[in-house]
Amino acid sequence: MTETLSTAPPQDDRTVAPATTALATRPGRWIDHWNPEDEGQWRTEGRAIARRNLNWSIFAEFLGFVVWQLWSIVVVTLPAAGFDLDTGEIFWLISIPSLVGATLRIPYSFFVPMFGGRNWTIISAGLLLAPTIALAVCVSNPETPFGVLLAAAALAGFGGGNFASSMSNITYFYPQREKGWALGLNAAGGNIGAAVAQFIVPIAITIGAGATLNLTVAGWIWIPFILLAMFGAYRYMDNLSNAKADVSGSAAALKEPHLWLMSVLYIGTFGSFIGFASVFPKLIADQFPEFSAIAVGGASISLAFLGALVGSLSRPFGGRLADRFGGARITMVAFAAMATITVGVLLTLPLGDFWLFLGLFLLLFAAAGVGNGSTYRMVPIVFALRASGDDAAKKRKAAAALGLISAIGAYGGFLIPQALNLSFQATGGYSSAFVGFIAVYAVLLLITYGVYVRSGRLREHQI
Repeated sequence: MTETLSTAPPQDDRTVAPATTALATRPGRWIDHWNPEDEGQWRTEGRAIARRNLNWSIFAEFLGFVVWQLWSIVVVTLPAAGFDLDTGEIFWLISIPSLVGATLRIPYSFFVPMFGGRNWTIISAGLLLAPTIALAVCVSNPETPFGVLLAAAALAGFGGGNFASSMSNITYFYPQREKGWALGLNAAGGNIGAAVAQFIVPIAITIGAGATLNLTVAGWIWIPFILLAMFGAYRYMDNLSNAKADVSGSAAALKEPHLWLMSVLYIGTFGSFIGFASVFPKLIADQFPEFSAIAVGGASISLAFLGALVGSLSRPFGGRLADRFGGARITMVAFAAMATITVGVLLTLPLGDFWLFLGLFLLLFAAAGVGNGSTYRMVPIVFALRASGDDAAKKRKAAAALGLISAIGAYGGFLIPQALNLSFQATGGYSSAFVGFIAVYAVLLLITYGVYVRSGRLREHQI
């Protein structure tokens, strides 16, 4: 994800300086001489081109998050549709898309320079057809072997990988002073996809279905939108010839100890968000089956979408608070809140009160969202202070670190469901996993304080 530095782009001045270098276009919608830091070029042509590419990038990334979350929604309905799956198998179907998606984020971040932003958006959007079609085919037959279901769920990881390439592409289009705004919109558009999927799919598979479930619709309904994203990218997006892969910057970032420290913190914030978002429908179905699907007319609605929605909307506030009070302080507060709220979940779960459970989890999602924004905001400042070399070298290393940290943090989407699975297999319940989460949040709080808040030099720069 990315930092949010402001909520709107700076206003143009009335005086427009002439472009130092004019843009040139080539077949295949390639643009040469792109330089968003050139005021004249940016104000005469660049801003409109960047906005057009941003709009279609957001739409494609939104669909990526939708596809990434499809199995987390469908899997809780499979037993009712005749599938013979045990709890461990269900958790694997929930978590495997996050494992694959997190892994794909690393190579995806290099594909934009290799293929071109427009070209790779067409390809990456087209790859989303594979998991949607595979889901629709596999869930149509209760006799589908678990291995085939698992392979189909793994394909949904394509959606998680899209985030890295989308963010990489938009980075090249915007000047430094507007990157925070543009990348914030791009990230928010993707995150909202998780909430939209969890809201729309339960309605789509139950509306007009009577006593049965139209599970195949969960895959088919997204195909027209994927085709639209492919067409939009083909018709309206552009490739930039000066977008170059920064392999050396990534190699340098990997040698920096703070890359790994920040990755651990990001697993705790973003990993908690995406992990709990994936598993929330399953938790509600297990603990409060009567609230798993609320009948409204001829359809059913799951309130699980509220978690992803709250987590997505609270993220920009984390960036805002980090700008004002320092990212490390806000991250530390976020971990303290997450640990405290999880204690509340653990203590109140035996009461069997759904609304209390929902309220506490929404607070947990909000805290994770705030921590997500503040943690990501810390990265460029940490690397600016730690990295050697000139400003350009520091920015390159920080940009590479952001991509790597976003990839590593996504593994939380695999770890959280698997921790809950292990807890259930060992004890028949989820309390042990929640105790583990509390301990982890406490450790992450101490790391944040000891390394980034207590440190004199870092504290001086309000990291």
